[in-house]
Amino acid sequence: MQYDEIMVRYGELSTKGRNQKNFIDRLGANVTKALHGFDQVKIHPQRDRMHIDLNGADSDQVMDRLKQVFGIQTFSPSLRVDSDFEAVKKAAAKMIREQVKKPATFKISTRHADHGFPMGTFEMNRELGAYLLKEFPNLLTVDVHHPDIDLMVEIRKSGIYLTSEKIKGAGGLPVGTAGKGMMMLSGGIDSPVAAYLAMKRGVSLEMVHFYSPPYTSEQALAKSKELTSKLAKYCGSIKFIQVPFTEIQETVKEKVPEGYLMTVQRRLMLRLAAALAMKRHGLAIFNGESLGQVASQTMESMVAINDVTTWPVLRPVLSFDKTEIIKIAEEIDTYELSILPYEDCCTVFTPPSPKTKPNLKRARSYEARLDVEGLMQRALDNIKITEIHAGDEFLNQNQDVFAELL
Repeated sequence: MQYDEIMVRYGELSTKGRNQKNFIDRLGANVTKALHGFDQVKIHPQRDRMHIDLNGADSDQVMDRLKQVFGIQTFSPSLRVDSDFEAVKKAAAKMIREQVKKPATFKISTRHADHGFPMGTFEMNRELGAYLLKEFPNLLTVDVHHPDIDLMVEIRKSGIYLTSEKIKGAGGLPVGTAGKGMMMLSGGIDSPVAAYLAMKRGVSLEMVHFYSPPYTSEQALAKSKELTSKLAKYCGSIKFIQVPFTEIQETVKEKVPEGYLMTVQRRLMLRLAAALAMKRHGLAIFNGESLGQVASQTMESMVAINDVTTWPVLRPVLSFDKTEIIKIAEEIDTYELSILPYEDCCTVFTPPSPKTKPNLKRARSYEARLDVEGLMQRALDNIKITEIHAGDEFLNQNQDVFAELL
């Protein structure tokens, strides 16, 4: 069915008190960005809900995009008819006929914003309900407490709007309302899920990806960019910052004992992420660490690595089991991409027996063997920033699979 309008409910935004207007304005901007390309659509953010006039745009396509916008609790597609009871009856019958295929309960809920309309709220509920019972005698029965269908009628000066569906949105908070963070994005399963969860709480992210050619391939870099594209559908676009890491990894491998290679490498990664946060006005650093999952994700390792910065390091999947992380990755369509066999720089120099409980003093001592400032500056001088939009493609799956077989 082609609808005329979509009514959006804010959910959690309604608890924000004096800041509510800022949240609603941000959500309106995010919806506008998400609906880029639908030039005829008009968006009207209001205090209690948002109205989206479709003006002929494909309602199914618009709703598919709305499902991915954080800050939307639910939304309902609506039909608009003239302010005439006969038109209301025909539209209501059409909606019931398309939506109900087996016996169901229903009720009518009328909201009256045009007091010049001759029928009152209770009269509309009674008369429209009686008409539908007569029209569908073996299909509908009334249940005003727990109906299968709540047919909502909103009487406005511009016409009468009918809706009978309540579609679940992405929930959370509008991206951008919680400030900006730097996401340490690998090509694995965990960090894209962590990024998704951070954005759901309103964080605007920039992706920081470390790459080490020739040890990591162009496919590995392209995979991380495409993961970013998958996540960009929740906010429109994301900046992708690729940080050259080859010199640092080669130097660490040369000068640091094998058991501390990973710890010192991660200290340098965190130093770089903190430097980028300071330069680009970030408020925190995010990563995909899950407690105890690998050697670098023990609390002892976190102490030895976090030592290099005072910036908050936030870990959205810290307490998640791997199966829980995989489930979310599948839901947000990053899992199949994450498991493509392109190694990132976190894996190519991993020693066979890394320290799971590194000593902080030793980690500091080994790092002191390096020209940390020089290594960092050369890396920061050669970063590359790309604006990645939802739907951008960087990998040709067929060619990649073929290349792996050669």
